[in-house]
Amino acid sequence: MRFSNYTKEFNYNLKLAYPVMIGQLGHVLVGLADNIMVGRLGATQLAAVSLGNSLVFIALSLGIGFTFAITPLVAEADGAGDIEKGRHDFQHGLLLSTIMGVFMFVFLILVKPILYHMNQPPDVVALAIPYLNIVAFSMIPLMIFQAFKQFSDGMSQTKYAMHATIAANIINVIINYFLIYGIWIFPKLELVGAAIGTMTSRFVMALFMFYIVKHREKLKPFLHPIKWIEIRKEKLKKIIDLGFPTALQMFFEVAVFTGAIWLAGSLGTIDQAANQIALNLASMTFMIAVGLGVTATIRVGNQKGLNQFQELRRIAFSIFMQIFLIELCFAIGFFSLKNILPLMYIDNIEVTKTAALLLVVAGFFQLSDGVQAVVLGALRGLQDVKIPTYMTFVAYWIIGFPFSYYLGKIAGLGSQGIWIGLLIGLTASAILLFLRFNYLTKKLIHLKHGTT
Repeated sequence: MRFSNYTKEFNYNLKLAYPVMIGQLGHVLVGLADNIMVGRLGATQLAAVSLGNSLVFIALSLGIGFTFAITPLVAEADGAGDIEKGRHDFQHGLLLSTIMGVFMFVFLILVKPILYHMNQPPDVVALAIPYLNIVAFSMIPLMIFQAFKQFSDGMSQTKYAMHATIAANIINVIINYFLIYGIWIFPKLELVGAAIGTMTSRFVMALFMFYIVKHREKLKPFLHPIKWIEIRKEKLKKIIDLGFPTALQMFFEVAVFTGAIWLAGSLGTIDQAANQIALNLASMTFMIAVGLGVTATIRVGNQKGLNQFQELRRIAFSIFMQIFLIELCFAIGFFSLKNILPLMYIDNIEVTKTAALLLVVAGFFQLSDGVQAVVLGALRGLQDVKIPTYMTFVAYWIIGFPFSYYLGKIAGLGSQGIWIGLLIGLTASAILLFLRFNYLTKKLIHLKHGTT
């Protein structure tokens, strides 16, 4: 098949993907602003933000996964013109998301003492605890926003979540500026100021989305509240059943990166701060893969519904090829700018030198990380979620993390060894998931032709 048969899909792929990319990137930019502005305070403060967020990311990966079921349910109702069904699906999802937000807040408060027993630098832990207290509470408005976002995406109104994240970033930077450094009449709160900025921006996002849904003619009928007597266990169960495997997949990946943060922290403040810089940069480029992963879910799902499996493979492979080429460009950028990018965060020469070494490894795993994320999205389009969940667990925790521990702690390669282990785990995930997708699509094609 000619190369052009794949590349001709690139424009449409990006058309579907870019709103998701920008929306996801907005969340990362909140963290980027915190890291850059806190980094000016020193390596210890930057390491404390990294340590506090390591627990937040674990909770968030599980919580957000549950909300992913809202979009296809609402989209199905919208396509059928069934406002009542869409209203019930959305509001059951909103209720579940709010409960999850409260649960995540309580969970983070209860588990925060674990930071004292993780072989982390004491001064880093002392700064991380008050930061975590405030950011933990922000889980509630963030999960409410997430429910509104998934609903609006399901209604094909993706621009509103983008507007919300843009507004949130502006507010976060302004509050950070005044409260981190103590500008004008405001106290110098340092990390606590950064946490207040993050929490405030998340409340703004939730309120923004509520306002939009309430005032848009197409959306406001869905906001009419359902009565308690209308709450159905089977609807809540359906959302959980659809979202739980995705939540586990997200959890396994986020947890292995969190493990890397903890390993780096056990090596000292310099390695912890360098790890945070490299991880933050890699997270920004990963948003491209997230957007194309959603595109893969949509387009593969459409072709599955049409029973066009040859076309399904062609379209899926066009997205796989596209993400590989994009991530290759990012990899080259990491290699070329490895000594420059860390300077955005901190001027500590030991931290920037260590971060430069990590960016070399991060450049390589851009390719594996991007491919595995998009292939996973394609498998969701096939509604194949259970076996890929096992595959991601094996790749990250049976293969990747043991290498990170051995190379980083035992072989003496430090944080660079930890990241080589991450590269191995992501590569294993990409290979296993691709083999799964290739097997399933060939099987579907064979079954179709065998019955015609």
